[in-house]
Amino acid sequence: MSPTVTVIVPCYNEQATIRGLLDAVLTQTYPLEQMDVVISDGLSTDGTRDAIAAFQREHPELPVQVVDNTARTIPSGVNRAIEAARGEILLRLDAHSMPYPDYVARCVQALTEGRGDNVGGVWEIRPGASTWVAESIAAAAAHPLGVGDAMYRLAPSAGPVDTVPFGAFRRELVERIGKYDETLLSNEDYEFNTRVRQSGGTVWLDPAIRSVYFSRSTFGSLARQYWRYGYWKLRMLRRYPSTLRWRQALPPAFVLSLVGLLLLGLWLYPVWWLLGAEILLYLSVLFLAGVRAAQKRKKPLLVVGLPLAIATMHLAWGSGFLWSLLTSLVKKNG
Repeated sequence: MSPTVTVIVPCYNEQATIRGLLDAVLTQTYPLEQMDVVISDGLSTDGTRDAIAAFQREHPELPVQVVDNTARTIPSGVNRAIEAARGEILLRLDAHSMPYPDYVARCVQALTEGRGDNVGGVWEIRPGASTWVAESIAAAAAHPLGVGDAMYRLAPSAGPVDTVPFGAFRRELVERIGKYDETLLSNEDYEFNTRVRQSGGTVWLDPAIRSVYFSRSTFGSLARQYWRYGYWKLRMLRRYPSTLRWRQALPPAFVLSLVGLLLLGLWLYPVWWLLGAEILLYLSVLFLAGVRAAQKRKKPLLVVGLPLAIATMHLAWGSGFLWSLLTSLVKKNG
């Protein structure tokens, strides 16, 4: 008999997308009688719980349990769901995602074949709204200039990787390495997968395992997201310095160079030329990327939108990282 699978979902105010996720789980090719869902809700204030309750009434054939996540953070939400889960295999999804119909089956297959201890796939990134800004953000979130070598966004070949989103793993893995770190309010997946690899396990990515991910829809929400990523990445690097990748080092280095040249220019006027050259080169690269994306996708506004989105990601991530570093130093010396 196929192993039992519990789909675990941290959730907060996801009224617009939670039903789409549940419908996608319902239509999985994996045997429905071997599946259940645990949604860890951070006490949503919109209609999220009403949408879940409506699904429960309409589809009792798929058991859906809701547990409270009073801490209202993602890692605590995942842990509360893990504690309530009954399946032999735990498969994490997010409330603003939609797995392909064979997602669960392919994850279970990879685990049973011994491909990895935590397995996952690639994101098919779609706009979070029907606006040119949302389309630009979705394009940036899948562009090498925006995400570097993040393999789960670039659809590579199957193999071992540093991390995967929405991983699937056996319950014994959590018992062996521990649950998600609730002191990290972001980068919790990366930290968990770092412990998988340090314990001698393998994190496996298979591009045949696919899910749709809805990206942020405004530049403001994108900036807050990437500020949070950068801020908490520094906190993680203090524990695991060897996990720093070039794509993560470039944004704070770029922001630091801008601030440093700006301050130095107050005393040395020629430095302004160097600062101007750096900004001009940066904007030129982004502009060319925008032109190519606009031509490829046949969306002219990407000429402007893609550079704005990528610049937002770089500046927010780098600033969050540097602010985290600064506050850590002040706290240490205070």
